[in-house]
Amino acid sequence: MTKIGKPKFNFTWFYIVAGGILMSILLFGEDGKNQLKEIRYSDLREYIAKGYIEEITVNENGEAEAYLKKDSAGYVFPKEILDEKSRQIVITTIGSTDNFDEYIFEMKQPDENGKVKFDGSLTYKKENGFFSNFLWSVGPFLIIIIFWIFIMRRMSGGGGGAGGGVFNVGKSQAKLFDKNNTPTITFKDVAGQEGAKQEVKEIVDFLKNPRIYTELGGKIPKGALLVGPPGTGKTLLAKAVAGEANVPFFSMSGSDFVEMFVGVGASRVRDLFRQAKEKAPCIVFIDEIDAVGRARGKNPSMGGNDERESTLNQLLTEMDGFGTNSGIIVIAATNRADILDKALLRAGRFDRQIHVDLPDLNERKAIFGVHMRPLKLDPSVDVDLLSRQTPGFSGADIANVCNESALIAARKHKRAIDKQDFLDAIDRIIGGLEKKTKVLTQKEKEAIAIHEAGHATISWFLEHANPLIKVTIVPRGRALGAAWYMPEERQITTKEQMLDEMCATLGGRAAEETFIGHISTGAMNDLERVTKQAYAMVAYAGMSDKLSNLCYYNNQEYSFNRPYSEKTAEAIDGEVHKMITEQYERAKAILREHKEGHAELAKILIEKEVIFAEDVEKIFGKRPWASRSEEIFDSNGSSETQTDAAPQESPAEAEEE
Repeated sequence: MTKIGKPKFNFTWFYIVAGGILMSILLFGEDGKNQLKEIRYSDLREYIAKGYIEEITVNENGEAEAYLKKDSAGYVFPKEILDEKSRQIVITTIGSTDNFDEYIFEMKQPDENGKVKFDGSLTYKKENGFFSNFLWSVGPFLIIIIFWIFIMRRMSGGGGGAGGGVFNVGKSQAKLFDKNNTPTITFKDVAGQEGAKQEVKEIVDFLKNPRIYTELGGKIPKGALLVGPPGTGKTLLAKAVAGEANVPFFSMSGSDFVEMFVGVGASRVRDLFRQAKEKAPCIVFIDEIDAVGRARGKNPSMGGNDERESTLNQLLTEMDGFGTNSGIIVIAATNRADILDKALLRAGRFDRQIHVDLPDLNERKAIFGVHMRPLKLDPSVDVDLLSRQTPGFSGADIANVCNESALIAARKHKRAIDKQDFLDAIDRIIGGLEKKTKVLTQKEKEAIAIHEAGHATISWFLEHANPLIKVTIVPRGRALGAAWYMPEERQITTKEQMLDEMCATLGGRAAEETFIGHISTGAMNDLERVTKQAYAMVAYAGMSDKLSNLCYYNNQEYSFNRPYSEKTAEAIDGEVHKMITEQYERAKAILREHKEGHAELAKILIEKEVIFAEDVEKIFGKRPWASRSEEIFDSNGSSETQTDAAPQESPAEAEEE
């Protein structure tokens, strides 16, 4: 038989009921049902003489309460406020009780007609007012105390947990994972990032079996900083450490140190390391450490006594101060390592910086394998194809692709997820949802087709342009047309490659001017990308003729000074304009050379709305650089590693028309 647990008694209701009773006694009491009016003594004698009074009670302090008759209350109280359910009372103070007794005695005597003016009762009331006086004097303070206790219990979460409430505001907010509540995520759930996993595994092994390392004189590292773009699995890697390690694991976010009260952040840092020392050896994980680790003196608040700076100072002291924290390893994660304080990054605090980069081809394939485990897949799903079509995707993006594909298949009432569902999911994430219901005029449709055909034509004949996958003029997201490319996975990019990409990007605007005779706002997204790329080439990469081998990059986030003069700024603008103009003229020349093929491609695009690389190949023939792109697809996506690696490129380029 199932036992039903009794509901737990909650003191909150006790406080509410007790407070309500006290308030009702204090505010209303016995007089809450009566209507009162204070009068003069002469008025009372007049009311008695007229026969309005039914009963009189005199207290020992000389205060008289006279109860009016129901039929006479309207002569004393305004009729609009009379309440039939209440008794009407007039109050006054009598001077001498002896004189008042004589007057009442006279009013009780019959007159010439035999009528009595006052036939009620006169009572002298002698009462002990200790309880009422006590309530009036002490009651308000009791109510305030009970209300304060109630608020404090609510703020402290019922008087419980550490870190909750005003009394525990300086306590650490870290979650403790140990043998009793170990996370289920392990290193098997982390696909790719073999180098990062190896370094983290070494830290876990050091804590499990330190003798292997200490026998040779080695020391346990103080900390490790996980650095990488968003979504690459830094937090997931830390969760795997918590799942693998047989030592206590403290986890918290950098924002947990920041509070509205001054000094709370530093107090929480001290409390965190105090708990860690008690549990040593252990691991402390701080996610998004840039919330408190920003370089001192460069905070946007411009304050010299900033709360985050005092928190950072305390963190620096605890990590490698005068005291010893043996057996405590601090692991932190951030995607803004460039803004962290240099004192935080020095050896002895964060001894290792573990770079968690975007996954390459083989790593994406492994990540797809992890996220496809719970999915019902059709045999047509090709993991190799999907991993090739998602360059630049992070682990979080790939997880989103798998989830979107399942939703798309469920929307179509399929029993398994097939290849097309994954491709639609990739398109959905890159370009947005298709808007087939958006109304376009025939001229707009032709202009978009000419624009997109310009991109496809120029990219087909440029050596370093990305291989084309498909082109569509179906509105998707904010874009009225889009072209999908397969960019190379390279770590460094040459000037020739960037110029070819710039020329292909300008192909849409060049096609409009060449074949329509006028330009439109459809190339706004293209121009924005080209302009940013050109400025990066000139000002950062030193790829211009006039300003060669110069870099004006400034990583001072809140600096108001540019690292170059006004004359240099004019020179940069001139070089950027010259570079873009040259590639624009080059794009127009290529289009004029292949205008028949471009026209045929635009016509097919208007009819089908979506064309693929095979359709372009039928018009222009085999791409001169096809063998090179096929080489890319067959490779593992890796190349010679450089420290100044360029960022990964997006697998698709969508133009807003």
